[in-house]
Amino acid sequence: MHILTKGKYEYLKKVSDRNNVIAALAIDQRGSLKKMIADNSTTDIGDEGIINFKKLVSQELTKYSSSILLDPEYGLPAAGLRDENAGLLISYEETGYDATEVGRLPDLLGFWSAKRIKEIPADAVKILLYYDIDEDEAINDQKHGFVERVGSECIAEDIPFFLEIVTYDASNIDVNSPEYAKLKPRKVIESMKVFSDPRYAVDVLKMEVPVNMNYVEGFSKGEVVHTREEALAFFKDQSEATELPFIFLSAGVSAELFQKTLEFAKEGESTFNGVLCGRATWKDSVVIFARDGEDAAIEWLQTVGRKNIEDLNAVIEKTATPWTEKITVE
Repeated sequence: MHILTKGKYEYLKKVSDRNNVIAALAIDQRGSLKKMIADNSTTDIGDEGIINFKKLVSQELTKYSSSILLDPEYGLPAAGLRDENAGLLISYEETGYDATEVGRLPDLLGFWSAKRIKEIPADAVKILLYYDIDEDEAINDQKHGFVERVGSECIAEDIPFFLEIVTYDASNIDVNSPEYAKLKPRKVIESMKVFSDPRYAVDVLKMEVPVNMNYVEGFSKGEVVHTREEALAFFKDQSEATELPFIFLSAGVSAELFQKTLEFAKEGESTFNGVLCGRATWKDSVVIFARDGEDAAIEWLQTVGRKNIEDLNAVIEKTATPWTEKITVE
């Protein structure tokens, strides 16, 4: 069982639904979202465009989410427009990584700290870490120290620490390839084991599902890497790899595939504790916002976007496990 202070417990309740499941909306994308807007707009709307888009998503969709994940660079105006019942998670890391350096090393936003994030006020601190269990030990040890520092800050501020792990291969195998699909289960599961060590002070892991569903029997439209039984077993192995609460990220797949994946996870006896779902919910509205303007985007968010979340919430209610079953309170 994971031990939570009473303070962290109360904050986690704020980002969860009535069933103590995290049904959160993620829109902390920065560089990638700005590029998506710019690529589909006939005029240069710059920083104002990304700020306004986040505001619309927060305003329209947090009515149906337990909380929202935003960044402090462009997302604070959106945080102020969220539904009064929605909790707030804030990203603490710099967007992306320096592609000219080896290791995809992380960095923190220079003007921010766990203390300042708490003062927003936010209910949780999140960092994203690119991690390859098979990378050079010297690279990974830098990442271990990085996570330890953030964990220590969150202990000092008594605020929950969400660690998002995105796996990759240091030899640059395409993560969407069948070759990587064969490696992914071990990389995801072993990374969970590493950061479940209490020394990192992680409270919730935000994880990829352990397989690429596009290569799973019954889901694949082409090459099959894993049989249905193998994939189900990987979901169970992932769940048994940690005592921490963990939630799934959507990784940009379609809303329909993400929902089917959660049902598959449940069938595989995964005890996941919710989702932090981003692009699967709102991705298709970016082009509409950039091309047709705010009113058209609002209409999409109020109809298709709302349906995406409500359909997802219905699946989560049937499949997710309350995180309260995995914790004890000090």
